[in-house]
Amino acid sequence: MDIHWDDLRIFLAVARAESLSAAGRLLRIDPATVGRRIQRLEEGLGAALFAKSPQGYALTGDGQRLVAHAERAEQAMVQAAEELRGQAGTLSGQVRIGAPDGCANYLLPQVCAAIVEENPGLELQIVALPRVFNLSKREADMAIAVSQPAAGRLTVQKITDYHLHLAASRRYLELNGPIRDLAELRNHRIIGYIPDMIFDKELDYLSETGAQRVDLASNSVSVQLNMIRQHGGVGIVHDFAMPFAPELQPVLPERLMLRRAFYLIRHADDRRVERLNRVAEALMQGLRREVRRLEAMLDRTPPAR
Repeated sequence: MDIHWDDLRIFLAVARAESLSAAGRLLRIDPATVGRRIQRLEEGLGAALFAKSPQGYALTGDGQRLVAHAERAEQAMVQAAEELRGQAGTLSGQVRIGAPDGCANYLLPQVCAAIVEENPGLELQIVALPRVFNLSKREADMAIAVSQPAAGRLTVQKITDYHLHLAASRRYLELNGPIRDLAELRNHRIIGYIPDMIFDKELDYLSETGAQRVDLASNSVSVQLNMIRQHGGVGIVHDFAMPFAPELQPVLPERLMLRRAFYLIRHADDRRVERLNRVAEALMQGLRREVRRLEAMLDRTPPAR
């Protein structure tokens, strides 16, 4: 049987989305057509590629073996398209970047805008979610994470360190009094993550402050920051986010400073795709510059009187 690339493309979409309807949305074709193409591929190969259930489509052993071959074909098609377009100059095409929402809200907009300005044919998509991205299912072409993955066919590059401090609004501190040491946090409302929704141990900031409870909580860094801006209490804030909230001031900066890092995670096969390599390099350089710039702005902020 001759295997057509388009059939493999549809097969990969179903394998990653685990349903005909979700694959159809990704491919912008009718789910019934997706089902017919999968059936045709299975009949031609004489093998069941998926186990169907009410929960969706799960790869069989034969399907898992075909994925590796299909992904190699996918990479070959991408490389061929790049060579034909000519990639010596500007970048083009679509690249989807997954990121935790703090990075996605306060760093990536300006970094990605600068990259696209230099490469008008490039489309960058930022997917901001407070969880780990599954690159094997192609939820994103590359992802930014706060810790290195422990498993998977992935490449990992450290982007940069960044810092966090306790902060509160000036109005909150005027109403509730100054905070002179960490022990006094017990007398203040604490803002942070919902404890059972912390998806990475690196985000368990408040355990390092000694705080015993969270009074206002969200799984979103941006929501937490807005709670602090609305005089809700004291919480951990990224230094690079502080310039976006001038009504806040650091709390006990000489007593508590947290250091974390961003990592760029990519599928191992993508290292052969020059376009993605160039986007990744531009992204890392831009993030390093932006973290340095914004943290330096915080350093120049005069202390509240």
